[in-house]
Amino acid sequence: MAENNDTKDIAPFAITIGRQFGSGGRELGKKLAERLGIDYYDKELLVESAKLAGVNPEFFEKKDERFPTFLNGLFSFSMGFSPMAYYTGASSISDDGLYKALSDFLLSTIEKKSFVVVGRSADYILRHHPRCINIFVHAPVDKCVDRITRRSDSPDRDKARALAEKTNRLRAEYYNFYTDKTWGDAATYHLTIDSSTLPMDDIADIVIGYVKKKLNAK
Repeated sequence: MAENNDTKDIAPFAITIGRQFGSGGRELGKKLAERLGIDYYDKELLVESAKLAGVNPEFFEKKDERFPTFLNGLFSFSMGFSPMAYYTGASSISDDGLYKALSDFLLSTIEKKSFVVVGRSADYILRHHPRCINIFVHAPVDKCVDRITRRSDSPDRDKARALAEKTNRLRAEYYNFYTDKTWGDAATYHLTIDSSTLPMDDIADIVIGYVKKKLNAK
């Protein structure tokens, strides 16, 4: 169901989606982008940011939403403040440089067009933008395990549960390090949604309704 006519004439905006692993945040993000007729960034964000930084996208992939490590002996502990490390190319880029490349891409892109972005503490990066709507998607662990096994990330339920726990821990460490907020805390977001309570299309309806109200769209 295309609904882009309702938002195409308003100023650029962003919908950010934090998510527990297996909760369906990526599925929701794709539905929102498709129905609103705007861009979608998940892994695509890594590719575009890598281009900006002049780095091989595979390097970004390895560091994606992972707690920073000491790289090249240089690191600036941001602890909720804007990172101060700068990237100068693949030979000298640090973890903070990767984060800055992501930040620069999102901050420049929202000045030109609307988009949905999944993860990467995008809500914090765009925190000063007046047209940014922040969502967190979660679900009971058994429901997340169901989704993980269905999409074959891990066919074994015990392994799927362990994968979810590990991935959520890594995402929380990444988010909590680079922001002054808490990953998954309802106070951090405009909407928190239990994806197990309604079909994803109905959840998308709710989010789109909220977005339009907040942006004063048609």
